[in-house]
Amino acid sequence: MASSYDFPHMLTAAQSKLDQVPADLQALFETLPWSVEPTDGWETHENAWRPASRPASPGWDPQDATEVARLRAREVELARLVVGHQFWGELSPADLPAARDALKHHRERKTADTVS
Repeated sequence: MASSYDFPHMLTAAQSKLDQVPADLQALFETLPWSVEPTDGWETHENAWRPASRPASPGWDPQDATEVARLRAREVELARLVVGHQFWGELSPADLPAARDALKHHRERKTADTVS
């Protein structure tokens, strides 16, 4: 059984938010044109080993680019908060990998504990 750690609420909340940001980014990317800048469409030549094509792209709107930048900055901010939290200084270096793993899976374990 994995060790149990008494993580501060701020740390678990930041990790939960950090877990959500890539999903938010992925959902946004799925709605955006394939190219950031306006780009002509293209097709591979008829003898290509793997035929591929892309339609013309109008590029991203300034609001889309701003939202992508905001989410990426939020991801960095949360990662810094999690990695630099003072809690990690309270553990021995040998315990850090297991504790970090436990934090990453904290929500899953908490859900499993309430179910069983």
